[in-house]
Amino acid sequence: MQLSDLTERFGLLAVGLVVFAAVLLALYGLAELASRRNRSRVVAAVFLAPAVIFLLVGLVYPAVRTVAMSFYNGDGTEFIGLDNYAWAVSDPDALQTLINTALWIVIVPLLSTALGLLYAVLIDGRRGERTYKALVFLPMGISFVGASIIWKFIYQYEASGDQTGLLNQIVVWFGNDPINWLNEAPWNNLLLMVVLVWIEVGFATVVLSAALKGVPTEIVEAARIDGASPAEIFWNVTVPSIRSAIVVVAVTVFIATLKLFDIVRAMTGGHHGTDVLAHNMWDQAFRLGNDGRGATMAVLLFLLVIPVVIYQVRNMRRQELEAR
Repeated sequence: MQLSDLTERFGLLAVGLVVFAAVLLALYGLAELASRRNRSRVVAAVFLAPAVIFLLVGLVYPAVRTVAMSFYNGDGTEFIGLDNYAWAVSDPDALQTLINTALWIVIVPLLSTALGLLYAVLIDGRRGERTYKALVFLPMGISFVGASIIWKFIYQYEASGDQTGLLNQIVVWFGNDPINWLNEAPWNNLLLMVVLVWIEVGFATVVLSAALKGVPTEIVEAARIDGASPAEIFWNVTVPSIRSAIVVVAVTVFIATLKLFDIVRAMTGGHHGTDVLAHNMWDQAFRLGNDGRGATMAVLLFLLVIPVVIYQVRNMRRQELEAR
């Protein structure tokens, strides 16, 4: 890159900063010039305006445009109505993508939350609890691509000779032939899910462990005095007491699973029946150049998120009412 190019880019950046500062000063001046009677409303409007504008430009407009694009053909030149949606529910590959996504959003949140809760209960109050938490939380510090590479080595397949993949080496030790795990449907989907569960269990453990600390000991002791077994205490006392934390973990993992792209892209590229909505959206729009179908997948992804958002909003409102 030449010096002139750098100078031009820094110049544009400086101009942008100056314009931004000038706009803020102008807005502040308008707020100061407002009468005292209306000053609070004007100040609120002035300082909310940039956020509202960014929200409209960065979120609302792209969402509306994406929905509109889903009713057009691949290059956006012809209105085709619901043809893209008909393709999404009739094409075998698209149907497989939807089925895979459904499996991911059911299995991964359930497993991650259940294993995180189990681990949190097992280490609660134990000596070395912090160390155990740190160990299970370590995968959270690894990017999805990095985790995918690690697990791809574990699943690595060699047609003959020594196996570099740990899983296939164990299979060979037992006298069996190595298996190309990432090509074997439907097991390849489950093996990909293991990667995300491995990452998310640490998050679930930390959140649920903190919630367990907040369970009143008086309730637990009262249950023990009444003759409740450890299992009854867990299901009838502990779980209801940390229900809100369980919901938060499950919803967070659910949304992370819906946005899943990196693991599928890095490990299988969406081949061999492992494609999911987020990856197929990118594949249709950028690799295949079909903007209409890519937008359709994005809309379907958005529709899957809406029920979870509604549930979470209602849950938060109910908690606020209970707190009052």
